[in-house]
Amino acid sequence: MIRLALMLTGDRATAEDVVQDAFLGLYRRWPTLDDTDGVVSYLRTSVINGCRSVHRSRRIAWLRRPSHDPPVWSAEAAAIAGEDRREVLAAVVGLPRRQREILALRFYLDMSDSEIAAILKISRGTVSSTVSRALATLAGQLSPHEENR
Repeated sequence: MIRLALMLTGDRATAEDVVQDAFLGLYRRWPTLDDTDGVVSYLRTSVINGCRSVHRSRRIAWLRRPSHDPPVWSAEAAAIAGEDRREVLAAVVGLPRRQREILALRFYLDMSDSEIAAILKISRGTVSSTVSRALATLAGQLSPHEENR
C-alpha cells in the first residue's frame, strides 16, 4: 500500500500518512464489515482516495499562495502604495474581531461565504452582513484620506 501511495504522491512521508489513515479507517469500520474478503480492495480504494485528497490540498495551497508585489514605476509610487497599505491595515485593526476574521478569510484566503460560515459556525447571511458592515466602516474611515490627495 505504501508503494502505491508513493507512486501517487511522490513523497514517502505523505505516502505513509495516507496509508496509516487508510488503516485507521479500516480499523474504525472493522466491527461493521460483513465481508472481510474485500479488505484489501477497501484499503486500496482508501489509499487512492487519500492520495487524491493530498493532491487536492496541494493544489488549493498552490492556488492560494501569496503573489509577489508587482513592480512599481518609481520610488515615490512605492512609498505611496506602502502608505496606502499601512492606512488600510490600521483601519482593519480597528474593526471588531469578528469583522477582522471574516475579512481576512474572504479577501486574504479568498474563501466563499459558505466556507467562512462553516469555519466560524455562523450563518451565511451573518457572513454577508458582517462583510457589508465592515466594508462600510472601512470606506467611512478611509474616504477622508482619499479626498486630501
